[in-house]
Amino acid sequence: MFLGQPAPALAAADELVETLPEEATLRQMADWFEAFVPMKMHVLIRFGMWDDILAADLPEDSALYAMTTALMRYARTVALANTGDIAAAEAEREKFNAAHKAVPETRMLFNNTCQDILKVAEAMMLGEIEYKKGNREAAFKHLRQSVALDDNLPYDEPWGWMQPTRHALGALLLDGGRYDEAEAAYRADLGLDDTLARACQHPANVWSLHGLHECLIHRGETVEAVHVKRLLDRALARAEVPVRASCYCRSAAA
Repeated sequence: MFLGQPAPALAAADELVETLPEEATLRQMADWFEAFVPMKMHVLIRFGMWDDILAADLPEDSALYAMTTALMRYARTVALANTGDIAAAEAEREKFNAAHKAVPETRMLFNNTCQDILKVAEAMMLGEIEYKKGNREAAFKHLRQSVALDDNLPYDEPWGWMQPTRHALGALLLDGGRYDEAEAAYRADLGLDDTLARACQHPANVWSLHGLHECLIHRGETVEAVHVKRLLDRALARAEVPVRASCYCRSAAA
């Protein structure tokens, strides 16, 4: 995902599910393993694959697949918001809320509770809905909250939240012409300042490099922009898809 390579990311997500047979593993140890099942949703959101999200079948056993159901509801809400169906997105949001409440407190993803992870999803989801409705101040408030929640998740490898929240915040800040705050978000994500602990940084990732370079060009910076562009070109050479924004929620660019 960080390399901009959907094919191996999707293959890994599918393989992960194949290693978790329902009868032999999930029904015996759902609190420890079920949260791995919906990881594919993160990949689909990362690459803006809205139709694939909406075409995916929800689990029949929502009690066993509690985190899967909730995360799929989140993904569906985001997909609907980004395809312009706000009414359906808001209806799906209510279904997410119910699914979120149904996730057992004991359900974990490595070091993080699924309840805490889904709080990040909720803030992201609300931010994207409000932005698509034109309520930018409300949107940025939710997205800043998602960043704070993400930053304060217990340390984990890989991260408890798979797509950095600053990627969406930065993309929509750029879309809204708020270049200074967007630049600060990308610098923090890349670890180019002292904002974040090392464990929360994502050095040299193609998404934030693209956003930072765009910010530098916009303000007419001519020295650092050259160095960032070289890092970006190196990252783009490994990507399978064009990278035009740090998040596909920035519809015009993505």
